[in-house]
Amino acid sequence: MDDSIASHNLNRNQHLKSEKKILRLSFVGSTLFLLSEVAAAVLTHSQAVLMDCIYDLVDLAMLGPFMILVPKLYKPVTEKWPYGFSQVESLFIVIKCGLLLFLDIQLLSDSIKLITGGGHLVNAGAVAAFELFISVSCIAMFFVLRHMNKHFSSPTVNAELYIWKLDAYSTGGVGLAFLIQLGLQQTSVSWICPYIDPVIAAVMAVILAKEPIVMIWDAVRSIILAAPKKEIIEKIRSISGEILNGFALQIDFLDVVKTGRKVWIDIYVTQENDLISISELKEAHDAIVSRLKGEYDDIVVELIPELDPLNTESKHTLRHQADTLQQQKQPG
Repeated sequence: MDDSIASHNLNRNQHLKSEKKILRLSFVGSTLFLLSEVAAAVLTHSQAVLMDCIYDLVDLAMLGPFMILVPKLYKPVTEKWPYGFSQVESLFIVIKCGLLLFLDIQLLSDSIKLITGGGHLVNAGAVAAFELFISVSCIAMFFVLRHMNKHFSSPTVNAELYIWKLDAYSTGGVGLAFLIQLGLQQTSVSWICPYIDPVIAAVMAVILAKEPIVMIWDAVRSIILAAPKKEIIEKIRSISGEILNGFALQIDFLDVVKTGRKVWIDIYVTQENDLISISELKEAHDAIVSRLKGEYDDIVVELIPELDPLNTESKHTLRHQADTLQQQKQPG
């Protein structure tokens, strides 16, 4: 048991070091890219480049607080912080994605005004060369960070990976679009050229709006302690039930909450003869934790003897009603 705890603590320390290293590298990369994008936006007056610049500025501004927060996410829970700092991480994601969404809408509005105002011309060759260079650099950074993140799962790092992937797609698309503009400049449809930059920016704004909305929704569910997806609950029920059957224990009630990267699992159990051995309960607990650790990176499991099994049916009814109501509220 002591070896298991020591191994768990070692893994947590390794994950913390890896996460801090990833965020530091992302911070340095974001700073360099932001400086180059600011220069390019000033020199080219491109709305599409400006959009990339603002996205990266928000990401960089939020990385600092995240780097301070990350070590706290690995600290054990206390009576003062019974859920640790996982919900604070979700709150930061809401703020970050909320800012991205607000700026996205603002840039969409500005692009539409440019389109309706007759568009504007930019140096297509310079923008294309810069954006394609940035796209290749972002792809390289994305794969480096993903390789560093392959042994554990972190919502914060996943959000960073999304930003780098987003930058790679958006800058690559913008670069190709401006290459097309270069080919149109001496043709009969050259009148299209002034509209290419604001149209690209508007299309990017629409496409990029989806992911922040999804991330905000997931983070808000974490903050309000909503149950995770039904598939997760059923998987936990199946694994736990299989192990508990070996100890002549039955699941009376399963309570699962996901806050940020951490999954909290309370399993209320009963036994037919109404006698539960503490040592067997501990053995069953350790077996469940061992199995679930292979499925989820950070979990807390509590096995609790059910003291009021007569109310089991009513509790199941209430939980079923809550799950049904929650599913009805989910978008799509």
